[in-house]
Amino acid sequence: MSEHHGYSEHDVQREVSELQAKSATAARIFDLRRIIGGLFVLYGIIVTIAGINPSDSSLDKSEGININLWTGLGMLLLGIFFLVWLKLKPVPPVQVETPEE
Repeated sequence: MSEHHGYSEHDVQREVSELQAKSATAARIFDLRRIIGGLFVLYGIIVTIAGINPSDSSLDKSEGININLWTGLGMLLLGIFFLVWLKLKPVPPVQVETPEE
């Protein structure tokens, strides 16, 4: 009675194992720390570059503080934090159980 509609229990277990492996790979690829860290690093670089040579009018608006430079550096540090966190504590792999026969 282990055969149902042409699938054996072994075939079903193999498909489940493949799906679990694909799910674990997708979880690692789409980990929010990677997305958030990458975006903060990208925007941090852009804003920092904009803050390197501030115009007099932008400094006047911010009362002499180079807002773009400090915000860009802060974003860059936050993005690097997320990426380092991802590297130091990656998503654990899914344990795939193989059926004993």
